[in-house]
Amino acid sequence: QVQLVESGGGLVQAGGSLRLSCAASGRFFSYVTMGWFRQAPGKGREFVAAITWRSDTTTYADSVKGRFTISRDNAKNMVYLQMNSLKPEDAAVYFCNRPNDPSGRSTNVYWPWGQGTQVTVSS
Repeated sequence: QVQLVESGGGLVQAGGSLRLSCAASGRFFSYVTMGWFRQAPGKGREFVAAITWRSDTTTYADSVKGRFTISRDNAKNMVYLQMNSLKPEDAAVYFCNRPNDPSGRSTNVYWPWGQGTQVTVSS
């Protein structure tokens, strides 16, 4: 069973940056596409970004393109999300997981959700 642990969230001013990390257990991590998702209060979970196992293709939600960068380190079983130029509307709990649809059209995932990491953006 894969376990996911997200970290790196916090409080930041609008325009600031944060780097989120996701640690994954399990030996299949290196060979699967991974993604980041987020859920704001009172809203459904939404896709943020995905990266293929070779890091040769990345996909982003339109709302974060040009500001967020997803990356991974397969040797360490880690996935990262560099978030720049943060906006108040980026505030949410951020989760990583293996998406059923790497194009971002669905938030269905393969593995149990972790606890997420809270991102708060002050205006």
